[in-house]
Amino acid sequence: MKLPENKRYFRIGEVSRIIGVEPYVLRYWESEFPQIRPRRADTNQRTYQKKDLEVIMEIKRLLYEEKLTIEGARKRLTRKKRKGVSLDRTFIEGIKSELQDILKLLENSQTERK
Repeated sequence: MKLPENKRYFRIGEVSRIIGVEPYVLRYWESEFPQIRPRRADTNQRTYQKKDLEVIMEIKRLLYEEKLTIEGARKRLTRKKRKGVSLDRTFIEGIKSELQDILKLLENSQTERK
């Protein structure tokens, strides 16, 4: 499935056609997966962003291809999100450590100049 490049927001009918599931399935998944939270337009219609479609495609893959239950798919998505967060933390901690080393080098060079 390829997402249209030139669109930022999608209505439920468009998402239904792109993903290949009925709108009632999307509404049900919204109630089961906290990762899906479309905004409401002024007309009270659901508007999905590309990130929502990516999550929905992953949910469809987990349910239809890997044959997971709703609960299993929910746990897998939660676990995947946690891994991403921990990787980000590790990356950030590495950057902090490198910056502290640079700061020490700068302080040492300042001390040597005096």
